[in-house]
Amino acid sequence: MQGFTLNWLINLALMIRYTLSNQFCLELFKHPFEHVLAKDNLWVKLADLVPWDSLANIYAKSLSSDSGQLSVDIRMVIGALIIKHKLTLTDRDTVALISENVYMQYFCGLKSFQSKLPFDASLFVDIRKRLGNENLVWHL
Repeated sequence: MQGFTLNWLINLALMIRYTLSNQFCLELFKHPFEHVLAKDNLWVKLADLVPWDSLANIYAKSLSSDSGQLSVDIRMVIGALIIKHKLTLTDRDTVALISENVYMQYFCGLKSFQSKLPFDASLFVDIRKRLGNENLVWHL
């Protein structure tokens, strides 16, 4: 569980969605294309290098598990932030690009390809408010 506290996991199960990084397998990712995703793709390689659980722990501290609506999966949020900053995209361009790119969807933790937006671009405003001056991407 890599440093996760029991309390954090309990809160996580109640209101905050997060899929542990060890639950992903490239060969099992479902998509409408004929071929298996390429292991040498940048986003596939980067998915193996990112310390997802550590970053999720940092981000989850800014969330409330006793109020509000169910969160967007933390891995999706972290993945979207990394994509946004790595490619210097706007909020809207980031969610649009993720919705179009099967490799980015794998990177962000989706189990299968989906053509809809992963979340509303306005969520980035809330993410920036939650993180304040502490930029999650700097923890990489």
